[in-house]
Amino acid sequence: MAFAPPAGTVPVDSTTFDTAVLQAPGPVLVEFGADWCGPCRMIGPVLSAIAAERAGELTVAVLDADEAPQISARYRVMGLPTLMVFRDGAPVMQVAGTRPKSKLLAEIDAALS
Repeated sequence: MAFAPPAGTVPVDSTTFDTAVLQAPGPVLVEFGADWCGPCRMIGPVLSAIAAERAGELTVAVLDADEAPQISARYRVMGLPTLMVFRDGAPVMQVAGTRPKSKLLAEIDAALS
């Protein structure tokens, strides 16, 4: 079964990652996840809420790590979910695991300030 991205997020894969994430005009939060990953499903509602609250200032994208192992390897993703913020084509934040929305937003804001 394919990894279903949470509502409001942008699915990316190996063919769209560079354009949608690295060449994006603004910052992008990327979740590296997988369908079999329970914590990935747990953080889905948090990602949906952030996508809605930060629409226009932060894109929230979801990458199926099983379908794009070369991208996961490029960024040394060792566990799922891994959340990364990219700005101007470079990662500026990387965290693994789930966290409450308020903590994740604080980490994102700190990385982008």
